[in-house]
Amino acid sequence: MARLDIFSEQMDRASQSSAPDVLFQLGIQYSTGRDVETDLVTAHKWFNLAAVRGNDTAKTYRVELAQQMSADQIAEAQRQAREWLSTH
Repeated sequence: MARLDIFSEQMDRASQSSAPDVLFQLGIQYSTGRDVETDLVTAHKWFNLAAVRGNDTAKTYRVELAQQMSADQIAEAQRQAREWLSTH
């Protein structure tokens, strides 16, 4: 239950701020399956958002992750990132 609480707290922080490090950590969580189920589309979305906000490491991780994804998955991740930006 503590892991879920930590994850919920991070999601709240990501929603309330555009802090690149918080967004990057969400990308790490989804790409590695730490505290959540592994989801490459969602991980790419968070790395993309962190990169847009200035996290240079996220740019590298996003490129590496994209090599493991289909074009449709990347397009979906980008769509989700645009949607997130329009509401936050």
